[in-house]
Amino acid sequence: MLNQYKYSIPKEAIGNTLIELAKENNKICVFSSDVSKSVNVYEFSQAYPERFFEMGIAEQSTMSAAGGMAIEGFIPVYVALAIFSNGMTFSQTRQVCNNNLNVKIIGTHAGVDDGADGTGHHSTEDIALSRVIPRMTVLCPSDENEVAAAIKAMIAIDGPCFMRVAREEQPIIHKGNCPFEIGKAEVIYDEGNDFAIVFEGSSLAQAFEGWEAAKAIGKRGKFINIRSIKPIDEEYIKDLADSVEVIVTVENHSIVGGLYSAICEALAGEKHKAIIKPVGFHDLFMESGPASEIKEKYGLNKAKILSCINHD
Repeated sequence: MLNQYKYSIPKEAIGNTLIELAKENNKICVFSSDVSKSVNVYEFSQAYPERFFEMGIAEQSTMSAAGGMAIEGFIPVYVALAIFSNGMTFSQTRQVCNNNLNVKIIGTHAGVDDGADGTGHHSTEDIALSRVIPRMTVLCPSDENEVAAAIKAMIAIDGPCFMRVAREEQPIIHKGNCPFEIGKAEVIYDEGNDFAIVFEGSSLAQAFEGWEAAKAIGKRGKFINIRSIKPIDEEYIKDLADSVEVIVTVENHSIVGGLYSAICEALAGEKHKAIIKPVGFHDLFMESGPASEIKEKYGLNKAKILSCINHD
């Protein structure tokens, strides 16, 4: 089934979407930390140079400046590798949220997608760091069309928001101009109650491979795109846990504080039918190398998903 889809790199939707939105909204401005070409906002800098701020390798100052622009009534969008826009700015981001400032943060190269640059560039903690801060909205779109839709939804709300975006190729499973509702999960396939795969966007390709592998051995289940980590769709998660045998969470992130933790928290204190099993990175730092090889070596793959579905 995967071979019916085209593939693309989701982060490539960022620049064009921001340019499109900036045509209608003169309050949108973009900040970069010397990575404008890597995160696909260089085109924005050319289209709207007066609304683009290249801050250099000074991530904490960049976040502080974005907060200042928000106080002045602008909608600053800080776009950088997730380890920079999120991982290096916790104190400043916390102050942005403490003051409920309308700052939008996009973290590209999520998880180990910047694999070859080593552990210093991996971002396997960004969901945990962002969702723990009060007032922060946390989004995790999958393919390029969903990234575009999520950016539009992010700009439309008032208040701080963090979005993680894949750098690795993903199948394009959404049509252009697809809807995106913050706080609502998306049921992509519903073919039975043996299992449910619930994934965050940057792990779409691996989750899909696991889905196909389960179907190939006669398992029938559900394929769920969580879309919004915070707020999370608690009502749907609870209904899901009452209907399926096992929920497998799939994330290009640490299972500590990430999607697995968020799902478990939503179900804690109540009795439900399903057991919850995580597929993601455990409490360790990964090594340098191609992202696909790191994911395979450390268990973000279809074999691990299938093992969880089979209760191995």
